[in-house]
Formats: sequence, C-alpha cells, structure tokens
Amino acid sequence: MSDAGTTLDITGWTCPAPLRDRPRVVMGHGGGGALSAELVQHLFAPAFGGEVLAGLGDSAAVTLGGVRLAFSTDTYVVRPLFFPGGGIGDLAVNGTVNDLAMSGARAAYLSCGFILEEGVEMSVVARVAETMGAAARAAGVEIATGDTKVVESGHGDGVYVNTAGIGIIPDGVDLRPQRVVPGDIVIVSGAIGLHGVAIMSVREGLEFGVDVESDCAALGGLVQSMLAVTPDLHVLRDPTRGGLAASLNEIAAASGTGVVLDERAVPVPEAVANACAILGLDPMYVANEGKLVAFVPREHADAVLDAMRAHPLGRGAAVIGEAVEDHPGMVVARTALGGTRVVDLPLGEQLPRIC
Repeated sequence: MSDAGTTLDITGWTCPAPLRDRPRVVMGHGGGGALSAELVQHLFAPAFGGEVLAGLGDSAAVTLGGVRLAFSTDTYVVRPLFFPGGGIGDLAVNGTVNDLAMSGARAAYLSCGFILEEGVEMSVVARVAETMGAAARAAGVEIATGDTKVVESGHGDGVYVNTAGIGIIPDGVDLRPQRVVPGDIVIVSGAIGLHGVAIMSVREGLEFGVDVESDCAALGGLVQSMLAVTPDLHVLRDPTRGGLAASLNEIAAASGTGVVLDERAVPVPEAVANACAILGLDPMYVANEGKLVAFVPREHADAVLDAMRAHPLGRGAAVIGEAVEDHPGMVVARTALGGTRVVDLPLGEQLPRIC
C-alpha cells in the first residue's frame, strides 16, 4: 500500500525466503529440508550416479570382501563451537557414529578432517581435539586417520570438522525405509528439540527460565539393545537437521506409506515448548543430536519399547504414531483439540548452523 499520489518502487526488494529456482546457493540448501533434498536429488545424485548413492540413507550399506559394511561421512560447521551439553568435537564423533547406527552397524573406525581458520587459538583446536578423543573412546570407536587444512583469516569460522566412519552390519539386519509397511509402530527414543534450543540459547543470549542442554550422544548401544530384541526393525533415523518432521517425511516418501502421529504423545520438554512458543518455532522441526525414530513391526513394538526404556538413552522412549495406507507419502498429526494437521517437509532449517 502507498499514500495517494506516490509510487512504490519495489525494484530493489528481495525476498528472504529461499526460493527453489534461485541460481545461487542459499542457507536453506543446508537445512535438511526440501531444498536440501532437491540439491542432492537433482544436482549431486545425477552427477555422481551409482546404485548405492541412490538409496540416500544416513549411511551407505555396501558389501566388500563378503562383509556388509556401513559407510558414512558428515561435516560439522556449528556455531558456537561449544554449547551446553557438548561442542563441535562431540558432534563430529557422535553424529557419524549415529549415522552408522541407523544402518544397524557397530561403528569401528572414523576419519577426521580439520579446516582451521588462520588466527584461531591453539587452545580452541586442542579443546576440540580432546573432546573428539573422549567422545570416540566413549562410543567405542577409533579415530584412525585424518587431514588438516588452513584457510586465510576471514575465509572460515574458526574450526570446521569432517568425519567419515565405517562399521559392520550384523547378519539379518536390513534397515531402510522401503521396508516400512502399514501397521508399523513409530517410536521416538526420547524428548525432542533439546539440541536446537540449546544452540539457540547461547547463540542469541536467550534465557528460558531453565538451563537447556544438547542431547548430543552416541546411539550405537541403544540400537544394539533394540536389535537384540529382534533384527527385524524396518527403519531407524536420527532426526537431526529438519528435526523429527523431516525424518518422518523422508521415510513416508521413500516407503510410499502415510504416517499418522498423536501430537500429544510426542515428548516435548516444557523448556523446549516454551522457547518455541516465544520464537514462533515448531518443536517438530527443531534439531536433535541424541535421539532416534524407529518404525517397528507391530508384533515387536512392545518388546522393543521395553528394551529402549531399559537403556539410559531410551528412558523417555514413546510410541507416537503408526504407518498407514492412507495419504501415502504424507505425515499427519492428530492435535490435542481433536483436529488434524499436515506435518510437511520443511523448506530449509528454522535455525541454521546447528551441526
């Protein structure tokens, strides 16, 4: 709108939303949502080709010398480097261990690559390395090889870390979204949204009346406890970028099933709910770094849930929904008011640079 007699010049305006037809990379391309998926599916996958990559899982399941291996890589650019409950070193180890665990693998060896910005304090680099070593020992993996590069001052953000990992997949384990069928029970291992809110609190200097710590943790032991009940789990995902909503949408799309959630059953801590209410965020889209979501055959769901709750990292496990024949590829939540809402794949990330 404009006053009478005046002309509004909009030629210099820009839209802050990451549009899908942009000719340049935007932050949303790294957010784990629809833009990330389009970048991978329409640019990288066609360029690289290959049947293994086409699976687009958290890790690739490959057979080498008669042994089934899981292989994964990830790069960490979190800001700030250290936050309540962890730091970039913990993320770099636990994130790759968890990607391997989502294939059912026992992580064995990791590589690490450091990109250091000229001028970063050696004490900071030492702290990152020490926390990585401690996290690796706690997860039962060995950092076996690595690399270091230094970029000019102003061309980095202190420290970036890449980790890749390999692990062995046990016989009889086949975890992939294509195995999901209507009737599968959806279980989440605990409270969601803690990592994203912890990062937000220190980055923006916000206080929510209670300290919130990241849930950053290695999930290999929890997964092995679940597989000990039955190797016939259908799919596991750790809902990091894009949160629980992104993971569920990816599984629904890949499996061709619908997902129905009971919104009241999704464990959202009060501090996370309050923070999201203040900032206009949805906890379903907030990142996690120590949680998993599982699609489990109905006949095994109770036993798997009991095993999860018996593990320290699964004490808050809860059934939150099921896979259905209706609305294939779509996630729908039943609300506390008795209605339903579509839980769509996010376009980008509500809070960038969280891992």
